[in-house]
Amino acid sequence: MAYLRSLAAALCCGFFLSGALAAQQPPNATSVAPDAAIKPRPKVALVLSGGGARGFAHIGVLRALQELRIPVDIVVGTSMGSVVGGAYAAGSSVEQLEQLVRRTDWNAVVADRPPRDELVYRRREEDLLLPSRIELGAHLDGVSLPPAAAGNEALELALSRVLPPGARDKPANLLQLPFRSVASDLVTGELVELNDTPLFLAMRASLAVPGVFAPVRVNQRLLVDGGLVRNLPVDVAREMGADIIIAVNVGTPLAQEKELVSAVSVAQQMLQILTEQNVQRSLKELRPDDILLQPDLGGIGFLDFARHERAMKEGEAAVRAMSGRLVALALPEAQYASYELARSSAPVAIDQPVRLTKLEVAPSGRINPKELEIQSGLKLGQLVTSEQANKAGNQLFGRGDLARVETEVRDDENGRSVLIKPTEAEWAHSRLRVGLELSSDFTDNNAFELKVMHVLSSLNDWGAELRTIGRVGTERALTTQFWQPLGVGSQWYVAPTLEYGASSTDLFDSRGLRQARLAYDYQAASLVLGRQLGRWGDLRYSLVRQLARGHYSIPEVLEKQRETQTVHALTFNIDSLDTIAFPTRGTLFTLDWQRAVQKSGITSPAPTQQRVQGLEAFHAGRWAGHVYAEWARSQGGASENNLGGFLRLSGTTPDSVQGSRTILGRIVMARSIGAMPAALGGDVRLGFSLEAGGAYSPQDPLRWGSLKQAASAFVAVDTRFGPLYFGTGTTKGGNSSAYLFLGPIW
Repeated sequence: MAYLRSLAAALCCGFFLSGALAAQQPPNATSVAPDAAIKPRPKVALVLSGGGARGFAHIGVLRALQELRIPVDIVVGTSMGSVVGGAYAAGSSVEQLEQLVRRTDWNAVVADRPPRDELVYRRREEDLLLPSRIELGAHLDGVSLPPAAAGNEALELALSRVLPPGARDKPANLLQLPFRSVASDLVTGELVELNDTPLFLAMRASLAVPGVFAPVRVNQRLLVDGGLVRNLPVDVAREMGADIIIAVNVGTPLAQEKELVSAVSVAQQMLQILTEQNVQRSLKELRPDDILLQPDLGGIGFLDFARHERAMKEGEAAVRAMSGRLVALALPEAQYASYELARSSAPVAIDQPVRLTKLEVAPSGRINPKELEIQSGLKLGQLVTSEQANKAGNQLFGRGDLARVETEVRDDENGRSVLIKPTEAEWAHSRLRVGLELSSDFTDNNAFELKVMHVLSSLNDWGAELRTIGRVGTERALTTQFWQPLGVGSQWYVAPTLEYGASSTDLFDSRGLRQARLAYDYQAASLVLGRQLGRWGDLRYSLVRQLARGHYSIPEVLEKQRETQTVHALTFNIDSLDTIAFPTRGTLFTLDWQRAVQKSGITSPAPTQQRVQGLEAFHAGRWAGHVYAEWARSQGGASENNLGGFLRLSGTTPDSVQGSRTILGRIVMARSIGAMPAALGGDVRLGFSLEAGGAYSPQDPLRWGSLKQAASAFVAVDTRFGPLYFGTGTTKGGNSSAYLFLGPIW
């Protein structure tokens, strides 16, 4: 499925990779050029193409034009060119643009969902249950891919930050410089010039690369990247009154034959050919006095955001290479200073807090608007800034079932009104997540599971969900849970749960040698009463009734033992990790207590179990890691606890260290040495672990000298299916083992 998503992104990104665009002057725009009576001069239009990370070269172009004192009267852009050009036309300085590029987490901008620590707890819990990132829409008519490979929240936050205060909702034709953003109507294929559209929306629509970012609806038209229909709109620039055009093309050149080795590269080349033909037709419209800049961006791809410094330098170099022609357009120093002051001196709207007198959430599909209103955190009567209102709207993305959230802020004599307009992600109402988990020490300790999780959300006005998880492989299990909040937006909930499973467990002696294998199956019904603790935690009480049957398969004993019991359980969870694959910040903590109050079928006392697990992640430069500790105790005949296996005393046979009490501690560190392609995963790390732990009993008190010491070395890869480890481990005075491990490590 990662291949399909990569193919989809490649099919649609061709238009984001190239193109140069031109601008059109609206009739009522006012140029900030010096008075024509002082020195009549031609009207200059700056046309900035799309190109993803290659578009950072536009900032270098602006820097060099500023140094040469070349005035710009009109700005037009598409995709990244629209972002840079729109911000510049609104009054942002080159320095501000440079700082924004350096501070922005561009990987988050093109990620398929908001940062994990911004998700609601219910969505974070899904990552622990199934760490795969392969998600589909599942409906009666089949399964479907999400409409875009990247999410919207980080992108729209970055667009907001690039604009000067007060410019977000300003019409594009009322900026300091006449500006035009170019988009395409996805239904009709027509070119759409966004002249009276709010600047933020105009830039966002121009960035809506099909398959990468979701389309944007503007005036009832579904809009996507303008490069689809006009990559270099020289004709539009002429209509705006441009006498001379400075066109900046940062498009990706056609690939060489030796690079066309996959379906993805061939599909991308096909679209690039069509795009290039469009560009060539527009280039013929350039006149002898126009200037074409094509920065040397070889080796920089549309997702190479980390190479922004080089892209900006190449933009500067391209201007300097044409300085012989450009200097004819230069202004005297004093005259240019006057021009620059007028361009950047837009009235700044100070974002003062204003009392919220009206709050409205527009209806969106199955989601109850009142639920979104509560989850936004906004309340009538409180003092809020425009930034706080927009942030409140954006945090709704953490639900996982919204495609877009628009927040409109208006002030009048009564106070501030906020309108939140969410767009439900139709595919996310019924989501299917597919994953794999496997482990092997390349001997006879191998496990494999295919896991599928299906979630139906917004089943009623209170936001109920039905979550079903199935596993097949070494273990078989099916769990379904109906999660029902106790009111609209309530943090309290009940969750009736049914579960069936079948598995086996090995029993070892004190030397770690396998003595028997117990096969068992179980059925359980539980009622959970819980409370979510904001987005970061959960506290729950469970009443469980379960039936278990087991027999020894090694040595084979056909007679089965049957056991039924009623269990009370309390669980407290904290999860603020930034990622499941290899966290660099945050905490994961679980405190679990269980006690059986009724038990039949065997004569052992009613058991009690306690377990505490804690993980604290950290990072320093390219290094990241975590400290982990675990303690568990079983009493009254409960199943013994166990250790052993990768990162749980590496080198020791999995689950071979058994006892009524166990303790484990480890420190893990790894250095980033590369990254997977964005469509396939994330970081690749080289690391090691130091571990200590053991099992003991009340008759055998814990002593430091009795703990086993272990270590491992590994390569960790963040894949779409979850974290993948290749490693080797050894336990002091014991065994060594190689490992292949896909799945969570706690």
